[in-house]
Amino acid sequence: MIALAGSGWCLGDPVPIGELPEWADLADAERAVWPALGIGSVAVAESAGATDLAVVAARRALASASVSEAEVDVVITVEARAPETLISSDATRLQAALGARRAMAFSVGGLGCTSLTPALLTAAGLLRDPDVRTVLVAHGSKPATSRRYRHPVTINGDSGGALVLTRSGDTRIRDVLLETNGDYADLFRVPYRDRPFREWREECADPATYSFRLAVETRNRLRDLTARILDRNALSPADVTCYVAQNLSAPSHRNYVDILGHPLAPSCGDNLARYGHLGPNDTFHNLHTADVPPGSRVVLLDTSPTAAWSAVLVEVGGTDTGTHLL
Repeated sequence: MIALAGSGWCLGDPVPIGELPEWADLADAERAVWPALGIGSVAVAESAGATDLAVVAARRALASASVSEAEVDVVITVEARAPETLISSDATRLQAALGARRAMAFSVGGLGCTSLTPALLTAAGLLRDPDVRTVLVAHGSKPATSRRYRHPVTINGDSGGALVLTRSGDTRIRDVLLETNGDYADLFRVPYRDRPFREWREECADPATYSFRLAVETRNRLRDLTARILDRNALSPADVTCYVAQNLSAPSHRNYVDILGHPLAPSCGDNLARYGHLGPNDTFHNLHTADVPPGSRVVLLDTSPTAAWSAVLVEVGGTDTGTHLL
């Protein structure tokens, strides 16, 4: 186990989906899907880039953990959906903007919405080094294109999220599981080399594969991951206080409930409706805003059409203040 010493968030202002510029240009098939997504508004921060959002969230996370920038040993940036520039380093840009000059900085990702999970696994490994005491994980989530809608999946909002990870603390990340399948690596993509930014579009190479084949595999993977993470921690479903999932759509939430046989934390539906999909920031933001009593065990579940699936077991509160390493 490792511990979550603090978290911070920076969300754009909620804008009703009917007021988004792309609404007028949607095809009839796209326009028909929007009401069923369960998203009333999305977080919009037009003047802020992904790194800007991540920096604000990181400062708030450090403040919540009572940790100074000088005390950060490692800064892990979860890769943005699209880098602000090619060749340059978003990871060291974030480090410099924070003033965490003594820290080591690098990025992880490549798994879309599930990219926070490899950051957790990396942080757990780093915290086995006695010279590493504090790891900061941060991500700025912005759409990869000028359009926020990913047909037929979700509508993307803007957010920054950050976690301060240590060996001890009140909220413990007890276990992490991650699975991937490269068969879906190009299912969603944004061709960009031969076109200007305004023409970038997220494309689904095979909607039927997404809606049926991947959907079935996702149900099986999430069911198995949940069973595995509970079994290897000697827990039963009755020991889980609540489940937290990412915010893609209302139908995806119903799918989670059907898989788990248990409702999601109400914060999932509330944040979906208000902010839309916040990429890798979804699950821990939903945990942060959930009404979870001390002593709770929570399972966080993520999926990505890349495809990747993850399960994270978290214990909130309690009296254990010892050292925790995964």
